Amino acid sequence: MDIPRIFNITESAHRIHNPITPEKLATLGAALRLEPGVRVLDLGSGSGEMLCTWARDHGVTGTGIDMSPLFTEQAKRRAVELGVADQVGFIHGDAAGYVSDEKVGVAACVGATWIGGGVGGTINLLARSLRTGGIILIGEPYWRQLPPTEDIAKGCLANSIADFLVLPELLASFGRLGYDVVEMVLADQDGWDRYEAAKWLTMRRWLETNPDDELVEQVRAQLTSEPERYAAYTREYLGWGVFALMLR
Repeated sequence: MDIPRIFNITESAHRIHNPITPEKLATLGAALRLEPGVRVLDLGSGSGEMLCTWARDHGVTGTGIDMSPLFTEQAKRRAVELGVADQVGFIHGDAAGYVSDEKVGVAACVGATWIGGGVGGTINLLARSLRTGGIILIGEPYWRQLPPTEDIAKGCLANSIADFLVLPELLASFGRLGYDVVEMVLADQDGWDRYEAAKWLTMRRWLETNPDDELVEQVRAQLTSEPERYAAYTREYLGWGVFALMLR
């Protein structure tokens, strides 16, 4: 079980696999007013930076689930590095359908809502692990400005304009699902730069050390095209945020 190999290559040096900086991740943890001992479930936990730093800074405990063996091992090493391996654990597995045996105070899916077939399905999945009065965290893209054409939407790597909402509509959609939005932390263009541009050096270094790999042509093509595509499309049109929800 693994994610497509291209992502393991391009994001192998990332600690955060979303367009959010460590500073914004810390802001989110503080904004949630996390109490020591609160349990957190993180579906699609990547390299574990959210759980590990919140365990260090706020004393939370919890579990992360991710399909990537590479990222899961990186998360375990990060927990040891930060001295929180006794507070958090990471499981290599499919987060789709995962329900915690023990109810949690925070149930999160930050940037992987495909596991539930979209935002609504992912919220329903997370709710099955959540204790009464707990908080759901959803990380999701939105349009900073509505693309004027479908081609521009595809330049942002969306299938169509309909894939995402503008921010007010996204916030309203949570209400229609029966949830109050109680906090949000939004990525900025610097966060997007750190997420996207950091891949380029990783790809270049990988090409230098893996000249005979079967993915060389794909990685080379991506490195050649991505800076211009990103600057023209994603950086201008696509936003991203983490939204904290509580059931009404």
